[in-house]
Amino acid sequence: MLLRLFKLIISISFFFFIGCNKPNEVIDNDELKSNLIENYIDSGRNAKNSIEERKNNLEKAYGIYATLDDNTFKVEKIHEISFGYYALKDYERYRKLNEKALKLSGLINDSLNMARSYAYLGIFYRRSELLDVAYENFYEAEKIYSNINKENYDAKEIAFDHGKVLIDMARILQRIKDYSESEAITIRAIESFKESEKDRYLPLSYSNLGLIAKYFEQYEKAIEYHFKAIEYGKKNKKEISQTITSYNNIGIVYRSEKKYDKAKEYFIRALSFEDFLDKNPGTYARLLDNLAHVNFLSNDTSEIPELFFKAYKIRDSIDDKQGMITNALHIAEYYRNQGQDSISAEFALKAKDISVEISNNEELLKSYQILSEVLNSDEGVKYAQAHIKLNDSLQKDERLFKDKFARIRYETKEIAEANQQISRENEILIIAILGLTALFLLGYIIFRQQQSNKELLFAQTQQEANQEIYRLLLNQQIKLEEGRKLEQQRMSEELHDGVLGRLFGVRLSLDGINQRANDGFTEARNKYIDELKGIEKEIRLISHDLSSETLPSDVAYIDAVENLISDLCDAHKIKFEFNNDEEIDWEHIDDQKKVNLFRILQESLQNIFKHSGAKSIKINFDYIEDKINLTILDDGIGFNSTKVKKGIGLKNITSRVSQMSGMVQFLSNKDSGTQVSVSVPV
Repeated sequence: MLLRLFKLIISISFFFFIGCNKPNEVIDNDELKSNLIENYIDSGRNAKNSIEERKNNLEKAYGIYATLDDNTFKVEKIHEISFGYYALKDYERYRKLNEKALKLSGLINDSLNMARSYAYLGIFYRRSELLDVAYENFYEAEKIYSNINKENYDAKEIAFDHGKVLIDMARILQRIKDYSESEAITIRAIESFKESEKDRYLPLSYSNLGLIAKYFEQYEKAIEYHFKAIEYGKKNKKEISQTITSYNNIGIVYRSEKKYDKAKEYFIRALSFEDFLDKNPGTYARLLDNLAHVNFLSNDTSEIPELFFKAYKIRDSIDDKQGMITNALHIAEYYRNQGQDSISAEFALKAKDISVEISNNEELLKSYQILSEVLNSDEGVKYAQAHIKLNDSLQKDERLFKDKFARIRYETKEIAEANQQISRENEILIIAILGLTALFLLGYIIFRQQQSNKELLFAQTQQEANQEIYRLLLNQQIKLEEGRKLEQQRMSEELHDGVLGRLFGVRLSLDGINQRANDGFTEARNKYIDELKGIEKEIRLISHDLSSETLPSDVAYIDAVENLISDLCDAHKIKFEFNNDEEIDWEHIDDQKKVNLFRILQESLQNIFKHSGAKSIKINFDYIEDKINLTILDDGIGFNSTKVKKGIGLKNITSRVSQMSGMVQFLSNKDSGTQVSVSVPV
């Protein structure tokens, strides 16, 4: 209790905080809503609080409930709120909430909560004595429980809930004297309770079987059922209450058998639970009345009529109108037997008046019977006629009632059969449509196959012609490529061996002049010598580019890459670090991709040498999620990547990456180096 109070204080404080800071916002935290609803419901069902406080808390819970999303949790909360109103005897509010729950369950296709909502509505109408409406709701719940897929739920819980609905149906049928159907449904209820492994309602179920067996005059079986009720009652908290009820029922069975001594024995056994009876005067009065009645029937006049009047006084003090009717009729019967018709008539009239007040026609019929026997001829005839009329009416009503309940079952069965018939007809229609569709498709496939064969023949001829054209073009391309490579090689050799050699000779001559002469032009000649060195470097790089336009087949790809990096970085006196992921299987990578990556690396290095002023470079090949990632990072001056216009080099890199369906990023800021990141799918 303290923990719940603490949670409530925290939740309300948090709610108040939100309300103060965001006055136009509703609570949108599901966990907070859940905690608040739970706490309000607990307070609403706490009997220590005043009725007004309990109702206010239930209203607050309902207010938050209205903001929840439509789901199973919302239905469960509205059920819990309705139980709070039921405990407060606000039965109309209970009914309306469960009607809402039923509607919401239908909207979200929540079969289990639909069944529960029907069952809770059945409880409402059962209490209102609208037994046909109650039965109809219980019957709807039972249908759902019978058809529900238990694999999706807790099978034992479903069995328990199903059993409760079945026993409610059975008790209604027992009240309208449809004993055979009540017996069958009670047996089903017992099976469900045993499947659930919960014994709570088994005593009630066996008690109902005992009452039905008594009606069929199967007295031994009735007593056996009542003893089973006692046995199962020992396993729950209502052991004493169930034992007293069963002893009373056993006494009534023996009374019906006219075994009055055995009947007295069990009424007296029941009366021995004095502590319990002191707190339950209604039960005490019923036992006194039954004991007095069996004494009267057995001609044992001891304590009669004192026991009758003691029981009647208790029932009158607690306003037990049904008990007062039974008591008054027993007293009237006793005094009729004693020949004191005036006293008998007095109590028969009391029974009649109360029966009319609470609409108990069966007891009213008994009062008419006694009044017709103890009053004078004119009044007696009047009550005898009233007895005949009421008896006929009750028999008619009983038949109508049974017919109505049978119609509920029949109409439901009829609807189910109609649905099955519609389903069968739909299946036939679907099969016919599928058959016609299959025939149409078969004809269309045959037609298309013929057309495809013609198209295939034409395509085959076309393909052969295209292959010949492709072969000729490929041969021409190979020859052109061979010519281009030879020309590149020639130009590379010419530049390296010719132009570069001549430049080298000029530079040596100038060095020689500097060593021999001292004419004041040494500094100028050194300047030109340095210029010549720069030209030599440029020509060497151009020669290198031309000679490495294609990757040599006799050198491993990664070795060629490392040689490129090493040669270029050594030429420009820049430190480098190169890492290659060993998981990359370069031998199975497409040649075109390898060439493109090689060129991207080459272009990036040229950009670094020309523009960055970097002192070190870091190059990585990584293999991540079926992608090769190339990262080139330098520590140069960088550039503003959002403002600089892409030169031909960056465009070439972007173009090559696009050809490989990859992605490229140029990340740089002024004075913070540059990173080129290329990601290419394998």
